[in-house]
Amino acid sequence: MTRLTRKTLFGALCATTLMAAPALAFDPAKMSDAEREGFNEAVKTYLLENPEVLIEAMSVLEERRVAAEAQNDSTMVQANAEDIFNDGYSWVGGNPDGDVTVVEFMDYRCSYCRKAFEEVEELVKADGNIRFVLKEFPILGEQSDLASRFAIAVKQIAGEDKYKEVHDKLMAVRGDFTLDSLSRVAEDSGLNADEVIRRMNTEEVTAVIRANHQLAEKMRIMGTPTFVLGDELLRGYLPLDAMQERVKAARAEG
Repeated sequence: MTRLTRKTLFGALCATTLMAAPALAFDPAKMSDAEREGFNEAVKTYLLENPEVLIEAMSVLEERRVAAEAQNDSTMVQANAEDIFNDGYSWVGGNPDGDVTVVEFMDYRCSYCRKAFEEVEELVKADGNIRFVLKEFPILGEQSDLASRFAIAVKQIAGEDKYKEVHDKLMAVRGDFTLDSLSRVAEDSGLNADEVIRRMNTEEVTAVIRANHQLAEKMRIMGTPTFVLGDELLRGYLPLDAMQERVKAARAEG
């Protein structure tokens, strides 16, 4: 349990031991050295005789940690809701009037983003009532940045539908992202490759990437894919059935 410090665990174990043992006749805060030594020995003996208490205590601490993180995530989502769900520049697909919004922070060089790609597509298509938002979040080096700049430039020049077409093609690329390979994607998509390449390094494109990185920093998002669903942050890849369960839960929560 790497997230649990020895001090925290010891405190929990002491509390557990006190609850399990008969009530003490003294205030632990006012123990003498002899009383403290006796108490420590009693704790040690109790735990040696009842080692399952260690597992129970760690389990309780882990449950509390997870609950606290979930509450913190919910607070962050609520505080940044407008930038997450309605930033005005990210691609919006699925059902724009859907009753549940799924937001994905993604990187074209991320293998787990590629693994999630087809499953998220199936989730949105099969459900029919999900509003889906894509946020370009390049974090895996120069090629990631290059691909995201290309996709954003396409959206700004040619609109939502052409962006999605290019996005899907980029997710299928298995080689390197270079200006030459991206130019071929543009030409295959019926776009003026030179125009798109020129747009890539403009402030209009840079501003989108900067805003997404600033938002991710506020949200403590450090990896891809990361999904926002309702007021919940889902960090990392989730299989289709797990995503469906989270959508169902979000609907139930209203």
